[in-house]
Amino acid sequence: MSVRPASESAQQTVIDALTAFLAAPPAGTPPELIEALALMSGNPSNPLPPRLFFEAVEQAPLAISITDARATILYANLAFEALTGYSRVEVCGQNESILSNNATPASVYEQLWQTIQRKQTWTGTLVNRTKQGGDYLAELIISPVLNAHGELQYFLGMHRDVTKVHELEGALRQQKARIETVLDAAPVLMALLDSNGRVILDNQEYKKLLADLHGREPVNMFQQAISEQLGRDAFASCLDGKDFKNVQISIDIQGHSGTRWFACSGTRIEEADPSARSYFGQQRPGERRLLLLVNEVTAHRREVERAQLEHLRASLAEQQLMHGMREALAAAIYQIQGPLNVINAAAGMLRSGAGNVETLAGMLDQINVSGSKALETLRAALPEEPREIGVLVNINALLRQVLELETARLLATGVVVDWQPATVLPELSGHQNQLRSLFKHLIDNAIQALREARPPQRELRLTTRRLERGVEIEIQDNGYGIAPEERYRVFEPFYIGWRDRRGRAGMGLALAQEIANVHGGSISVDSEADGCLLRVTLTAVAMDE
Repeated sequence: MSVRPASESAQQTVIDALTAFLAAPPAGTPPELIEALALMSGNPSNPLPPRLFFEAVEQAPLAISITDARATILYANLAFEALTGYSRVEVCGQNESILSNNATPASVYEQLWQTIQRKQTWTGTLVNRTKQGGDYLAELIISPVLNAHGELQYFLGMHRDVTKVHELEGALRQQKARIETVLDAAPVLMALLDSNGRVILDNQEYKKLLADLHGREPVNMFQQAISEQLGRDAFASCLDGKDFKNVQISIDIQGHSGTRWFACSGTRIEEADPSARSYFGQQRPGERRLLLLVNEVTAHRREVERAQLEHLRASLAEQQLMHGMREALAAAIYQIQGPLNVINAAAGMLRSGAGNVETLAGMLDQINVSGSKALETLRAALPEEPREIGVLVNINALLRQVLELETARLLATGVVVDWQPATVLPELSGHQNQLRSLFKHLIDNAIQALREARPPQRELRLTTRRLERGVEIEIQDNGYGIAPEERYRVFEPFYIGWRDRRGRAGMGLALAQEIANVHGGSISVDSEADGCLLRVTLTAVAMDE
């Protein structure tokens, strides 16, 4: 058997007494009193008796309190007890300030009190304190209760705990701030567009370009340029699911030197339906958005253009040098032809017996003068070798560069390269371009050897290793090899051991040996190895040479 609280028993006693009184009121009881008591206890003919209103307030899930005009608590419901930790016995007779916390500014309380004193409802948020000393955020509504004469008599207070909502909102704001920080720190221009192409979110890089364009919307310029590049409305197609990646476009901006280049990518984003209808999963198609990512590649583009220009400049210089050498050689050939004609004439005179000493001496003088002129012409045609200072070089890196330059020839010849670099090599001071030229001469020599030998499988092995005071490079092919009696002659200037001599002057290995000597090293032929094995040793050159 359950025991009712004393307060509920007292209430029930009063209700039972009123019911008995109204069932048989004493004679002479004023009708007005009977009517008032009937209204309080509830009349069966009235569907909403006053008792129902009391029970509704008592059982409401919202914390409700009633105070007098000085904010002294007269009543608190069950939800008030559950939220604050105070029982109604503890708070009744206490001022509402029992819940106050010093985390709420005094100005908020002042504004609250001024509002309700003007007989107006105040709505706001306070930091309240529970009986246990814990803080919670209270969303509060205080309404004045006036008597029949319009005088302020009571205050009705309703509040609920919104701490979790505040924490979620704070976490959402913090997450939004993090995302904005990341977006603004990104070196890539970003913009989120709606289905009409309007910007709804951007970052600092976008704003910088907007400033450079003096208020003209960058998105409009990007859309036009990308669409022209793709041959269709790029943004509309992207919203239909046809994304685009790394489309390079150029824009000329007034006040900036040169054209600016951008690599643009677009991705469609489907947003969820935010309407109330979607709460239970009845989704409608959400808004389509376009995320535009733009990376400025002007510096890279200019570097590529500069490299192309340098390559073009070098090609033109090489062509001019080649034309100059051809002209000089043609002139030398022409000048040599004269002495040859004189020599032929002198030989003819001697054979016929018509020549004498004086005539032959004049002819020899003429040959000497013409030959000297031809030599001067040839010397003038020799290009001046540029002076290169010594720098620290990585032999593996230089060899790798030369292999990359020779890739096309190696593939065309069907050569398989076995590249075995040392894991760690000491850096040497050397002339980078000369060393590249050395390795190119030796690799060209190996390619020619494989062409002439035509083995079933053409192989080229390159190995580097560390020496005590330098590095060693081995370049070996599986061609015919070099005969022991010719292993020194191949380094002589103008020596050509190839059957196919076209375009060759026999200076490749001689120049390579000279470069190795400059770098304190040498090139040797290993006659016992299969094919041709050239072994190069290098030490260093002085850094200021």
